[in-house]
Amino acid sequence: MSWSQLQQLAGELRGRITTVVAANGGHLASNLGVVELTLALHRMFDFLQDHLVLDVGHQCYAHKLLTGRASRFDTIRQAGGLSGYPNRDESPYDRFTTGHAGASISTALGLALADRAAGRTCRTVAVIGDGALASGMALEGLNHAGSCGANLIVVLNDNQMCISNTVGAMAQAFTRARTSDLYKQLRHEMRRVLDSLPVVGSQMTSTLSAVKGAIKDAVVPDHVFEHFGFRVLGPIPGHDLQELCRMLEEIKAQSGPILLHVCTEKGHGFEPAQANPTDFHSATPFSEKNGKVVPRKAPEGVSWSDAAVEALVRAAERDDRVVAVTAAMPDGTGLSKFKEKFPGRFYDVGICESHAVGLAAGMAAGGLRPAVAIYSTFLQRSYDQLYHELSLNRTLPVLLLVDRAGLVGADGATHQGLYDIAYLRSLPGIVVAAPADAAELDGMVALGLTLDQPMAVRYPRDTVPQRPLSEEPVTLGRAAVLRHGGDGTLLALGVTAQPALKAAERLAAEGLSLTVVSARFCKPLDEDLIGRLLAETPWTITLEEGTRMGGFGSACLEMAQSRQLAHKLVASIALPDSLVEHAARADLLDRFNLTADGVAEMVRRVADRAGSRHPATDDGRQP
Repeated sequence: MSWSQLQQLAGELRGRITTVVAANGGHLASNLGVVELTLALHRMFDFLQDHLVLDVGHQCYAHKLLTGRASRFDTIRQAGGLSGYPNRDESPYDRFTTGHAGASISTALGLALADRAAGRTCRTVAVIGDGALASGMALEGLNHAGSCGANLIVVLNDNQMCISNTVGAMAQAFTRARTSDLYKQLRHEMRRVLDSLPVVGSQMTSTLSAVKGAIKDAVVPDHVFEHFGFRVLGPIPGHDLQELCRMLEEIKAQSGPILLHVCTEKGHGFEPAQANPTDFHSATPFSEKNGKVVPRKAPEGVSWSDAAVEALVRAAERDDRVVAVTAAMPDGTGLSKFKEKFPGRFYDVGICESHAVGLAAGMAAGGLRPAVAIYSTFLQRSYDQLYHELSLNRTLPVLLLVDRAGLVGADGATHQGLYDIAYLRSLPGIVVAAPADAAELDGMVALGLTLDQPMAVRYPRDTVPQRPLSEEPVTLGRAAVLRHGGDGTLLALGVTAQPALKAAERLAAEGLSLTVVSARFCKPLDEDLIGRLLAETPWTITLEEGTRMGGFGSACLEMAQSRQLAHKLVASIALPDSLVEHAARADLLDRFNLTADGVAEMVRRVADRAGSRHPATDDGRQP
């Protein structure tokens, strides 16, 4: 294509992305910011032979449109449609299924080393943002890549943003690189001059080496990456197609590890996203009216995230030891409201979840009461710190606010928060709780900030029910009985208590009398209450919005087994041992029987089986 045709194509890509995101929701600002970069990469490389690895993947929309998926692009993030992230099952152009930050350099380096071992001459490109580059795994990958000399190209997409503004010393260095006029004017010339300085005698060599280093440090902010063994090029403008292609052409002729620093603008080409890239990072469906963006589905009610932070603010007002920690998600977790109220007690550590938990452990050891708000899927990245810094040290009062726990919907398998119950309850000394309503959430946050041990409170991506299901205050390890009945028991953890109670109310009209329990705690279990109910009622069903393996149902079964009551636990409503792909949250809840209708149907099957003593219902389905 000619340069003018490429510019036209860039505009068409932006238009298509904006139109589809307006209809479906999705990652808008990040995708608009890399349109020219994506075009340049696909123009200069053949990624069926070469390799492209996109870090996180929330900048993959233009890539998908250019690699055979344009006809299906309207289905993105919809059930049965394209994933909102790179996905190996969709296209050979997607080398990895991704959704978490910081992994691209390591996986791309692995591809490059495999090519070298096989004698292949193809090139590997990793595209990583300035926010993700500060994560531990990215720095580990850089450290190894520079030492082994592989043919790896790292494109640093510097837009000064994670979801919110990028934070940290590395971000400040990139900002200096962007804004230094001296740097922009002298970088290439200074490199040529410095490299040609004469050397006369050992003393002169030492002196000139020091001078060269000082000048480089002053005018070449990317110099730190040269210490990693990379040749550094840029920064260059990320929306200038000709300059991007020229630089990539130069890079293709070189070998060894290279870092190309590209400066882009998040939301480029769509004024509302440019003006407010944080809100348009992950946009809900919207329409444009009179030049203004209007959400098509205005959220109703208070989100669990906001309710949790409101409870945290109330606790912080009572206790000045309470501080809040986030890993680059102050808006997503709601902690921006805590920051407004207590700016000196708020810490954003960037995309560094492991560091966030380790930092909180140190704060707790020093006498503070830290609350760490992290999405369930990202808390997985801190598993070693959960064990080594929290569990192993036992008495550290760290409150883990596990946001987006359960089914998250359109973000799909990379973001479903299904495993936190299983991996947290396996660690000694960590309390694991899940509220069913706003009152339980408030009580759990308050409790977690008074314990002398770590406590995790998990809650979903949804609106929080405001009507309390029980008048009983939250007490460590105590469940609440919501309804009494003699035909069977529903043991529900967290938000599953809501559909369980609704199902029991409906089934009462069919002659089934059920006990419904809001378990509140997965660890420690209320063994006295649950053990008594198992003994008194014919059968029990457990409910949880998490994986069946190792989850709440498993905890109940282990306890029942110890009391020789395992035969009373006959079913578990939970998520299967398989990846849960993207679809609307409501549709996923319905698919996995986590609605009142689904619970009621499961109860009918169990009750029929218990009454007839047949192993299955008439249609052969196992409950």
